[in-house]
This record gives sequence, C-alpha cells and structure tokens, in this order.
Amino acid sequence: MKKLNNLLSWWWGESNNTDGFNELFLLVLTISVLILSIFWRSFRRSNTSSPLPPGPFSFPIIGYLPFLTPNLHTQFTTMARTYGPIFKFKLGSKLHVVINTPELAKAVVRDQDEVFSNRDQHRAGLRLSYGGQDIAFSNNNPNWRKLRKIFVHEMLSNKNLEASSFFRRDEVRKTVKNVFERIGSAVNVREIAFSTETNVLTRTVWENTSSDKGMKTRNLGAELDAVTSNIVKIFGQVNLSDFFPSLAWFDLQGVERDMKVQGNKLDKLFTTIIEDRIESNFRRSQDEAGREGKKDFLQMLLDHRDEKDGTSLSMTQMKAILLNVMVAGTETTATTVEWAMTSIMYDHNIMKKVQEELVEVVGLDNMVEESHLSKLKYLDATIKETLRMYPVLPFLLPRSPSKSCIVGGYTIPKGCSIFLNTWSIHRDPQYWDNPLEFNPVRFLVEKWDYRGNNLAYFPFGSGRRLCAGLPLAEKMLMFILASLLHSFNWRLPMGEERDLTQIFGITLKKRKPLVAIPSQRLSDVKLYM
Repeated sequence: MKKLNNLLSWWWGESNNTDGFNELFLLVLTISVLILSIFWRSFRRSNTSSPLPPGPFSFPIIGYLPFLTPNLHTQFTTMARTYGPIFKFKLGSKLHVVINTPELAKAVVRDQDEVFSNRDQHRAGLRLSYGGQDIAFSNNNPNWRKLRKIFVHEMLSNKNLEASSFFRRDEVRKTVKNVFERIGSAVNVREIAFSTETNVLTRTVWENTSSDKGMKTRNLGAELDAVTSNIVKIFGQVNLSDFFPSLAWFDLQGVERDMKVQGNKLDKLFTTIIEDRIESNFRRSQDEAGREGKKDFLQMLLDHRDEKDGTSLSMTQMKAILLNVMVAGTETTATTVEWAMTSIMYDHNIMKKVQEELVEVVGLDNMVEESHLSKLKYLDATIKETLRMYPVLPFLLPRSPSKSCIVGGYTIPKGCSIFLNTWSIHRDPQYWDNPLEFNPVRFLVEKWDYRGNNLAYFPFGSGRRLCAGLPLAEKMLMFILASLLHSFNWRLPMGEERDLTQIFGITLKKRKPLVAIPSQRLSDVKLYM
C-alpha cells in the first residue's frame, strides 16, 4: 500500500507539471491514433477487397500443369461446372483466368475493353511477330493502332475489296475447274480451301510483283501450307518458358528455336517480294493517276514508307502485316470451310436446303458470283452455325489486363492471362436451345452478326480486338462454300464413317481430314471450263 501511494504521489506530482503533461499526452494520443488507423485500414482492406476467382488445387512451383489435358476447350468447360463461370489456375508463376459466360465476357470486351486490350504475349508469338510488332500479337499501343488503322480502313476498305473482286472470282473459278478434273476421285476439302485462299491472298497482296528473282508467287500454296501448319502446331505446344520466365533463356523444349525456323522462312519470302517490288518501282516511272484503284496491298504498304503524318511504316512493320494476312487468313478460312462441309454433308436435309437455295438464287445454268452472296440467307446461317459449334479459335487470342481490376466480383490481377471460352459460351443451354444440335435455322429466326454485338456469339472476337480481317474472311467463306456446293454434289468414300472429333491447338481442327468425292451437278460442262 505504501508503494502504491508512492507511485500515485509520483504520478500526481508529475501531472502537476501541466506543460510536461500536455506534451506527453498529445504524443501518446497521436501515436495511438496512427496505430489504430493503420490497423483499421488493414482490417477494412482485408474484409472489403475482392478475392481472386475460385479454382482447382495447384502444386507449388509447377501449379496446375500436371492436370492439363490435350483438349483444353472441353476441360475448361467441364471445370466451369465445378468452379463457376469464372475460375483461375496457375501454371508456374503465371496466373490464368477463364471466363465462360456472356455477362462476364462483356465486362472484358466492352465495359473494360481498354484495360483488357493487351495481348497475353508468349514466347512463340513474340518470336514469330518480330517482337509483337504486328496486329494480332501486339499490345494496345500506338504501333498497333497505326497498323490496324492502315489495314482496316485502307487495305480492307469497301473500295479496295471491290477493286480486288476479280482476283477472288478468278481463283474460285480455277478451283472449280480443278475439282471438276478430279470428279470421281477423293479430294481433301481443307487443301482445296487452303489453296484457293492462298492464291486469292497472294494475288490481292502482291499481284503486280515480278518474278525476276525466281519468285513464283503463283506456286506458294504448298510452301505456305507447310509453314502455316508447322506454326499452328508450335502454337499448340505448352511452353514451359511462358510459365517459368527464369527458364526462358534455355528454351528447354525448343519452341522458340522451331518458331524461329518457320518465321525465318516467311521473313525471307516477304523480304524478297518487298525488295523486288521496290526495285521494280524504281526501274519504271509509274503514273499514280493510272494506278488509282488498282494498287495491290503491297503497294499500299509501300506508299506509307515515307509518310510524314505519323503513318510511315518500316520494313519490319510491313512484313508483320503480311505475316498476319497470309498466316491467319489462310488457316482460319480453310479450317472453317472444312468444318462447314463436314456438317453439311452429314445432314442430307441441310445439304438439300443449301443447294435448293443456290438453284433459286444462282440457277443451274450459272456460276456463283459475289453479287449472289448477300441473297444466300440459309448458307450464311449454316456458316454461322458452323462457327458457333466449331469456333476456329476456341479461346480467341488470350488477353492480359494492363492494371488490376474487378470482374464478376473477383480481383483480376494485372498481367495475368485471360481466356474467353467461346467454345463453352456457344454451347451453353442457358443461351442456346438444343446447343449440341447443328441447326442453321436458329440464325434465320434471330438476327446475329460476326461483330460480337451479342456476346452469346462472338467467333471473331469483339471490341478493340475484333478480327481485323473480318470483311475479307466473310466474303471468302461464302464464296468458296457456295461455289463448291453449287457446282458439285459430294459424298463420302465407301466405308467412310461420320467423324467430328477435334484436335485442339491455337485453332480447332478436325482430327481426321475431310476427304470427299465430287460429282458433276451442273448440266453444261462449259461452265466448268
């Protein structure tokens, strides 16, 4: 008790010193408030910040890598039933987020389109695209905006598409003639479509290029097909360097090495063509007025070399655009034509309706012209249904947010990889009646387009990253299919069974190529000549 009294006396004595007491009290109060504020903010942050999306168990370091299957499109669709419409998984140090509904897709491609307009850049894509200097793999930056503007508003303008219509007509006619010469024998449908598209693009891009250096631009189909097929295979590989950046220098699987080989082949081809054109332009004096409306794509690119308005193009940028046109344009069109022909041939009622429409619009005494295409409503619906059930890019090209943001109530960290699972969305019974049934009529009953205005259906993407080559792709899909189905009847070889199995990669291909036997459909043989 005495000790307590002494302590109180000390405190009271000290407290009688008013100035000292006030200074001590204010110091203690200030420190206490600061500490409480820090704890309160931390508490609020931990209780109000959005969590990461749910997801499956992952191992330390390697993440979910051991559980991946070859068919990621079906695996991710199955996982969405377990973890919900948005889920995450890690591969190495890289976080991936999969989005499986139109509502969540809208948050990415519309509501926060600018944030999500960067590409998830991987080593193979960067190696092929000159370090991301093209349209497909570049981030949303001034270079990408410039290239896309030139490509969409100049090269694929209505005026220039109309000016190149002769090339499309001529090459499709040659394809019909070639198929006619093989009547009764089995033909590979995808190879037909790929060759046609390659020849169309070759003439559209560099029709006026000479062959002074042995460059045979009319015989590029086989070479481009081989290179493009190899590129697609390489893109389909799981590359450890993308998930473990510290290992990228070693290129353990040789992915970058293999892509460099294929990229060098295309680069050499493009360099020769561009230099040949530059020399040709130098050798002859060109009348600009006389060439107006007749420039091929290559000349349009070269016209931008010395522009002073910010639209000048380097040699690398020109080659990057040519890369996108020749690789993406051929692969996607050929694959879609094969899936469409497969679906039509396996349903006699659909085949009958397509060909009856062609008789009504075109007539059995005529060949298909581009002027007919807008009237072929059922064929258009059939192609749209093909791309619903078999989207060429099941996840489109993955995006990456430029900053952390919220989607569906979950935090999406900056720099992660975003998969838009169009395969799942296009087959979701919540948005489609009998989604596993191939039924073109659904696209006649309700109006749909390819521009992603309704995000239950966006096979070519949506928003800033909508496929730049869409106008040309739509024309070629219709023209090739209409011509093959109007000019010939088609059947499977004897003993051939229905096969709709797929191989997943950056594109979704048939596991077994479609081989079919054509027979003459038009009465006048002269139409095939």
